[in-house]
Amino acid sequence: MTSSDDRIINPESHPDDRLDQTLRPALLSEVIGQDQIKENLSILITAARQRGEALDHVLFYGPPGLGKTTLAHVLANEMQVNIKITAGPAVERPGDLAAILTNLRAGDVLFIDEIHRLGKVIEEVLYPAMEDFSLDIVIGKGPSARSIRLKLPRFTVIGATTRLALISSPLRARFGAVYRLDYYQPSAMQQIVRRAAALLRVPIHEGGIEEIARRARGTPRVALRLLRRVRDFAQVRADGTISREVAQDALDLLDVDTLGLDDVDRRVLRSIIEKYKGGPVGLSTIGASISEEPDTIMDVVEPYLMQLGFLARTPQGRVATKQAYDHLQIPYNSPNSPQPTLFDH
Repeated sequence: MTSSDDRIINPESHPDDRLDQTLRPALLSEVIGQDQIKENLSILITAARQRGEALDHVLFYGPPGLGKTTLAHVLANEMQVNIKITAGPAVERPGDLAAILTNLRAGDVLFIDEIHRLGKVIEEVLYPAMEDFSLDIVIGKGPSARSIRLKLPRFTVIGATTRLALISSPLRARFGAVYRLDYYQPSAMQQIVRRAAALLRVPIHEGGIEEIARRARGTPRVALRLLRRVRDFAQVRADGTISREVAQDALDLLDVDTLGLDDVDRRVLRSIIEKYKGGPVGLSTIGASISEEPDTIMDVVEPYLMQLGFLARTPQGRVATKQAYDHLQIPYNSPNSPQPTLFDH
């Protein structure tokens, strides 16, 4: 079975993540791409500073690897406050959240990654904390139990999720600003690769920058991973300089094609086309046929394939488009399937 951790493009945790920290922009002016979101955040920060208040609660959503965590750190840096970091699955009991909240100071940022995975009991504690900046604690058990309300300093919750639909409506309503991060344009990706190469002191030609950016799936985290692997290849198989030819050879060896698709992407498409005649087919069936978790396909593989127009969702399941057949060089026979819609099962 192929784990998502084995993928060169996988945006989950990795030993190189510590290096990612040094490559992350610290201020809003250093952030590349996402111009509309940057403009909105700039207004949000300036207004909060002028009023001398904490930032309003912010929610970022979108595919993994696009900079949700980076923007949380940028907001904390711009407001010159501390940031506390946790994740939805890590907060198992109300006491865990209470311990975090009572240690926050005025203006501090609490960043909750994978916020859609918070339990309902935890959310019930978070509601009054976000809305009224208070914490309800129950002391004792049974008939003698009593509730005490503790006042909290005004702080900011920044949430990040890849699954906006899984966040309950009451929690989503408590965020004053909600932003969707989308895949980056090629020009922005080239700037990101160029900046990272300079910070890593890697000699690189414009052709090498363009090649890495083109195969990075419009995702900064993927671009940084590919840059490091190409740097290794250039060091061992070339003279240490990344030219277009060196980048092409390195990325071909990594099995990342000209559009950034890797082996798992192609297996998903081939499974739909060759085993299920182009679809429609359910996500669980696809996962079982290639020994992958459906969640991995939904979060990591599917968004980019849909962005490219290689995959469509219908009420009956996923359908491979003609573009997917053409990219895989498979003869296209129009499948007998419903027209794609935005509806998703």
